Amino acid sequence: MARHLRSLFDLTRDEVEGLVKRAFNLKLLRRKGVFPDHLRNKKIALIFEKPSTRTRASFEVGIVELGGYPLYIDATTTQISRGEPIKDVARVMSRYVDGIVFRTFGQERIEEMCQFSSVPVVNALSDKFHPCQILADLLTIYENFGDLKRKVYYMGDGNNVANSWVAISSRAPVEVVICCPKGFEPDQDVVERALKEGGNVKITNNPLEFIEGAHVIYTDVWVSMGKEGGEEVKKIFEPYRVDERVMEKAKGAIFLHCLPAHRGEEVTEGVIEGERSKVFDQAENRLHTQKAIMIELLS
Repeated sequence: MARHLRSLFDLTRDEVEGLVKRAFNLKLLRRKGVFPDHLRNKKIALIFEKPSTRTRASFEVGIVELGGYPLYIDATTTQISRGEPIKDVARVMSRYVDGIVFRTFGQERIEEMCQFSSVPVVNALSDKFHPCQILADLLTIYENFGDLKRKVYYMGDGNNVANSWVAISSRAPVEVVICCPKGFEPDQDVVERALKEGGNVKITNNPLEFIEGAHVIYTDVWVSMGKEGGEEVKKIFEPYRVDERVMEKAKGAIFLHCLPAHRGEEVTEGVIEGERSKVFDQAENRLHTQKAIMIELLS
């Protein structure tokens, strides 16, 4: 039976630690020009319903470096855009390829793809979860601090990235604080499951509350891709901007952002370009952690 990555809840604590360490080792090997061919002769379909820069490039490069063949499929040019059921796509593609990477809208589309696919499916982003991003973030934390037992302070929208940080708090030794405006909190069902399964997470609507001792300051765009909001939403989020004042409160913390960033909105130019910013290391780490994920599920 195929193993899927729908969200970080699909992983155990040991598996999360193992993926981070494997990604770290793959990064070291790549710097030496060594490319293990764990996906030799395997074909991976990249089915994308949403635009992408980092996710597409890192998956395509990663598959090639592992000896596989990436088949990029822009869903807007396929029958999916005309309403073909995901369950039909899953059963057909399973007969062509060895794995599916799916970037989509609702999490229910990920769930349906996994239900009907006989090959592994990786969630490359849904409106509810972004598991590949958070595993790359953990690798970035591991590189900077030597372990994962750290405090992450997330400021901004309780979106798919925030949901995934909540989820990982039950699968890794991280303490997570989500600081967001009232009405923009992470999904309650995700919070409840994480807490039930041992997660260490706090939710606050008060900017800078619980920031003491944070090792990581994290943010994301205020208006997620495909959502409406405009100037009214930006006014609500202004107190949650990561600026120099925030970084001063968290002495010694690094700054992370999953990109793309709207400079001057969720983060100032000075912070994202500052010496404590690790956003480009973080972006690179998508490549290494996704290779680790594909080895785990496919090799």
